[in-house]
Amino acid sequence: MRLQDSEFTLHSLRKRISAFLIAISLLFVALLARLFFVTTIDSKKLQNLALSQWTRDLPITAERGKIYDKNGATLAVSFTSYDVYLRGREIKDASKVAQVLSKKLNMSYDVIYSKANITNVSEVLVKLQVDSDTAKSIALENLSGVFLSESIKRYYPYGNLLTQILGYTTIDNIGQAGIEAYFNDILAGEDGYFLVQSDLQGKEIENSLRTYVDSTAGDNITLTIDVNIQSIVERVLEKVMQEQQAKSASCIIMDATNGEIVASSTKPSFDLNDIPRDDASGLLEMTKNKLVVDVYEPGSTFKILTMASALESGNAKLSDHFYCGGSAIVDGQRIRCWKTIGHGSLDLTEGLVNSCNCVFMALGQRMGVDVFYEYLKSFGLGEKTGVDIASESSGILMNKNYVKNVDLARIGFGQAVAVTPLQLVTAVCSAVNGGNLYVPTIVKNITKSDGTTSYVSTPVLKNTTISQATSNTLNEMLKKVVNKTEEYSFVPGYDVGGKTGTAQKYQNGSIAQGKYVSSFIGTYPASNPKYVMLFLVDEPGAGAYYGSVVAAPYGKEIISGIIEYLGDKKISDVETKYAVMPDVVGKSLTDAIKMLNSLNISYEIDGDGGIIEKQLPPAGTNIDLNLSVVLITN
Repeated sequence: MRLQDSEFTLHSLRKRISAFLIAISLLFVALLARLFFVTTIDSKKLQNLALSQWTRDLPITAERGKIYDKNGATLAVSFTSYDVYLRGREIKDASKVAQVLSKKLNMSYDVIYSKANITNVSEVLVKLQVDSDTAKSIALENLSGVFLSESIKRYYPYGNLLTQILGYTTIDNIGQAGIEAYFNDILAGEDGYFLVQSDLQGKEIENSLRTYVDSTAGDNITLTIDVNIQSIVERVLEKVMQEQQAKSASCIIMDATNGEIVASSTKPSFDLNDIPRDDASGLLEMTKNKLVVDVYEPGSTFKILTMASALESGNAKLSDHFYCGGSAIVDGQRIRCWKTIGHGSLDLTEGLVNSCNCVFMALGQRMGVDVFYEYLKSFGLGEKTGVDIASESSGILMNKNYVKNVDLARIGFGQAVAVTPLQLVTAVCSAVNGGNLYVPTIVKNITKSDGTTSYVSTPVLKNTTISQATSNTLNEMLKKVVNKTEEYSFVPGYDVGGKTGTAQKYQNGSIAQGKYVSSFIGTYPASNPKYVMLFLVDEPGAGAYYGSVVAAPYGKEIISGIIEYLGDKKISDVETKYAVMPDVVGKSLTDAIKMLNSLNISYEIDGDGGIIEKQLPPAGTNIDLNLSVVLITN
């Protein structure tokens, strides 16, 4: 029994020793694994953690890239400013610090004093983006515990110019809207830092090592915008807002030869150096780029695309004649022309010149759904243009399978379809430039801070819509639309084309009574357009709302300004012809029309009555015979 007990004890001892050795081995392996993890995998994190415990750092904000117009004019620039910090543990006289800083920073003494006595954190921010002169005066005070960190502040030399396009940044220089937000990663650069060693309490250790890592400036962006043309546009928009008492007014001008956006603006806007951040809803509304985001029913400006499609498809030719009796019945519905007494007999060009709805209803039905939609799709309707601007909308084009004849008729003259202003002007550029549909762009090139170029924009041809021959025909027709008295008379001596539009607005799925969008599309030079302009007045409130009365005169002013800026010479000695507006209030519509026709004054009729209740403009006004007046009936 003793031998067996001894053998049993020895066997147990061996098992225990083996288990102990295995446990030691496992522990050793675990220690090795932990050591490997700490020294290799997690080393960077632990080094940074250790560094944060025995150092203090101040950020060095990277200089944000500049934004230029196509001519090199500076649109957005950054300059050095300073952030003021307090380190309570190092402040010797909190009262003196509060007294000096409150005066220099125009801040409350009590607020700064309370921050100067905070010792449970390493540092406290007092104020951001202090100008260099103020920062220098603070530094000269040599106050213990007061630190200045170099920062960057954004500045816009042109103030409220290009509000929606440029956008703005947060106080931390992060893009918040427009180009500033869309290209933030490119403009932002990479921040640096200034590192100093500190003790357990966070106090700087004198004569210790210091580390300075410089920031890397952001890239510079050059836009396709021409600030000279942009300035003309914004001046006229301010004028129309005041004179027409509009809800908003917008304008976009595109280079028809390559899709570059030359000017773009919506009013009301705000000064980018004085952002109304305390009014969030107002700021959001004025920041929104309505030309890219909002959709609307274009009305008669859309007839340019209908005409181009009908001519190219062979469903219309210049010798065709039509009859307008004031309305047409389609699918049992009576659809009226704007001239309720009718235009009578017209040829194709007269149909466009007079903007006759009946003619364009007929053209839509001639083409049919399949053909018309083929062209509408080729013009890019119902889809985004691909512009390098955020939040673009795709417009609304009815599903082809559900389109009825009555829908086709309405689409023909610009109803039952919704577009963004950018979509429309892009499509019209294609219609007048020989059929080239370009992807619109706002960025021309991007360069690094050392001057090297990292990106250059080249025209992107999306597809071809119509032939050069059709485009030439359309351009000649558009010249006749606006040059009513004689050739080159709209802007005297210059080759200009165009088309006006008046569109009803919708609210909750129904027509909003008394709310309209007045518009004008202009082309210059009309025979071979370089510039295509879309001018919009949303809800004019001064009495008139027809595009020919509300939008065309301002569009003419912008084109005239562009011509003057370009220094183009006249190609004709034509002078503007005027007539004095007669008093037709109280007269029958028939007599009023006879009086206006005898004076060669074009007119629009508002209402179905037979007696004139109001006229715009009033009697005695000098009327440009290339523009129209309004007769309001009972």
